Amino acid sequence: MTRETILELLERVQAGETSPAQALQHLAKLPYEDAGFARIDHHRALRLGLPEVIYAAGKSPEQVAEIFARMAAESGSVLATRATPDAYAAVHERVPEAVYHETARMIGLRRPDPGTAGPVAVVCAGTSDLPAAEEAAVTAEYLGCEVARIWDVGVAGLHRILAARESLNTARAVIVCAGMEGALPSVVGGLVAAPVIAVPTSVGYGAAFGGVAALLGMLNSCSPNVCVVNIDNGFGAAYVAAMMVKQRTPYNGQRAEEAEAERAAAETANGAASAPSSQPR
Repeated sequence: MTRETILELLERVQAGETSPAQALQHLAKLPYEDAGFARIDHHRALRLGLPEVIYAAGKSPEQVAEIFARMAAESGSVLATRATPDAYAAVHERVPEAVYHETARMIGLRRPDPGTAGPVAVVCAGTSDLPAAEEAAVTAEYLGCEVARIWDVGVAGLHRILAARESLNTARAVIVCAGMEGALPSVVGGLVAAPVIAVPTSVGYGAAFGGVAALLGMLNSCSPNVCVVNIDNGFGAAYVAAMMVKQRTPYNGQRAEEAEAERAAAETANGAASAPSSQPR
């Protein structure tokens, strides 16, 4: 449940289209809905500007479908990460509009269109990094970001990333997914005037240690605009990137322009109150 949906509900009450009792029934699910095996945080979009996302791994297909259907009934876009085809089949029975993104291993429902912000560039070093990269790209798109995908531009052939300078230079945030030694985020960080979110992937031979080598390399980056999320966590990188670039400044939960208008009004009022009187004493 977002600020927009709550405002719409209150406007319907004001117009007499919805009774206070019906509105109360909707609001009773704030801040969460207890499904027995899960407490669904419908309030998160109102607090953070972005919705809760279902982590499907470890849940049965029926549990994923139940959570997904309840979230679809109460909010706009819904996402489930690390979802299997079996989980998607269960979701599709309950929510036929849901879509399965196979490479990203995600189930998504985009309703309504969240608009666009950004752009965000998602870069991957090699084709083997695509699962994490697609998870990041799909997540960013569902969260309302314009996404530029730049695939297979690892440091073994630097001319490939240099050829993508135009897309990189227009991005307001860049997500870089790489395994092996994890050098690509440092290279990209030295090319762009934007925050770079590095995603170490579990790609590489034995001494890559399932992504630990890339993680440590990225944590030791000499590019000051690089930060790092956990191994294979394309979702986490995209969530942070969306919060960076969307026009939602968490100033008492308001959009940036609303907050600025309030600040300007307060300054005007304060100035009027403190101005010396021109009336004769």
